Amino acid sequence: MDESTHRHGTDNLPFDVFSRQCPSRGTLEHVTGRWGSLTLTALHDSGFRFNELRRRVDGVSEKMLSQTLHALERDGLVHREAQPTNPPRVDYELTPLGREVADRLRGLIELVEGRMPEVLDARNRYDEARES
Repeated sequence: MDESTHRHGTDNLPFDVFSRQCPSRGTLEHVTGRWGSLTLTALHDSGFRFNELRRRVDGVSEKMLSQTLHALERDGLVHREAQPTNPPRVDYELTPLGREVADRLRGLIELVEGRMPEVLDARNRYDEARES
């Protein structure tokens, strides 16, 4: 059974991110939000401890990173492993599903980074047109 034929809830409708009640919308928000996409992509190459990940995702607060990791873990994209050490050690890594999502995000990020000269030119033209 492919993804388009999976059913959710009791309404027996296929998953449709454009439907307000579809659970795929929440997952899409977790994945495409600023901190979700950066966190998933940061975890792409290797796992991190919390503070290492926070340093890698420059600008994210401890609270936002914690919330983001909880949401991504709940969605099955991130695996959290707590080590029974003193002090406690918690490692985060991608699940196979998380790796697949991160691969796609990474392609999008590379496209955006590679086309930034065009984006910056477009911004300048836009701003200049608004000033006149």
